[in-house]
Amino acid sequence: MDEVIHARGHENVSAEHASTFEVTTDDFLTAAGDCILAIEADRAPADFDPDFVAACRDADATITVTVEADGHADSVTGHGDPALEFTSERSAVGRTSDYVDDRTIVLGAEFAAEGFDRDLVAALADGAEATVTISVE
Repeated sequence: MDEVIHARGHENVSAEHASTFEVTTDDFLTAAGDCILAIEADRAPADFDPDFVAACRDADATITVTVEADGHADSVTGHGDPALEFTSERSAVGRTSDYVDDRTIVLGAEFAAEGFDRDLVAALADGAEATVTISVE
């Protein structure tokens, strides 16, 4: 089961954060937002299908987030949790930890923003259109 978000990069994308990565509906990005991979997302976790959300709330669920932009792609895998809320109307956040808030879409991710392919990050920093696919098994 998949959810797809369309967004775009921004000149301030640095992808240097060590424990999170994020896609936001915000239309701006400051240099301090070092976990943000893309902005102007057309959807947020609150928009996801209830069946998708239910599947992600299974502690045994495997959740994979794939980010594609300008011919580059990278995927990161983590797990679901019964505590996942999917209520944020603004941002989707992947975490290497087990911290949950309304923005969290995956826990225990293999890596955070700093781990994404640097060619992909460069394309996002150039403002490339991005497709973010969140898959749950």
